[in-house]
Amino acid sequence: MDSLEQLVADIMADEQNALYTEQGIKPLFTVPKNARINIVGQAPGIRAQESGLYWNDPSGDNLRKWLGVDRETFYNSGLFAVVPMDYYFPGKGKSGDLAPRKGFADKWHKRTLALAPNIELHILVGSYAQRYYLHQKSSAKLTDTVKHYKDYLPEFFPLVHPSPRNNIWQCKNPWFEEEVIPDLQKRVKAILEK
Repeated sequence: MDSLEQLVADIMADEQNALYTEQGIKPLFTVPKNARINIVGQAPGIRAQESGLYWNDPSGDNLRKWLGVDRETFYNSGLFAVVPMDYYFPGKGKSGDLAPRKGFADKWHKRTLALAPNIELHILVGSYAQRYYLHQKSSAKLTDTVKHYKDYLPEFFPLVHPSPRNNIWQCKNPWFEEEVIPDLQKRVKAILEK
């Protein structure tokens, strides 16, 4: 099995990541060996990449609220892995950040997750993570996936992105805050208290 140091070195040596490595940018993920819950998002945003701290923005504040955990638990307990679909900021597009690069998760997720053998729940944030882990077609509707989240338990829990931009979506889908979030918090608490 890889060590974390070897994995990071291999990721940085990969030709696909050469431009980042040349700029001194390291892959942004965390996979503590005792992690019980894995957060799979899209990719680090530019603020996360520059600061070296994932989910350190209003979206992260919302995510921690949805999970029912504080910053200390999220960042320092060693119980949360964060393994996004791409470990580098993919760049800006016309309507937000670009998609994670194709093939990145195929190449690195298995090796990364092997370092945390006790993960019980993968929280799939957004359509890229859901399509990959749930083997969905690109035509799959995120709202339907999240609404039927129980179909993917106990291994996977699909969520919308916690960006404040999704407040309109939440207003149109009150079931999310009424049903999904309380169940998520209950499951997270049960896993963390083991």
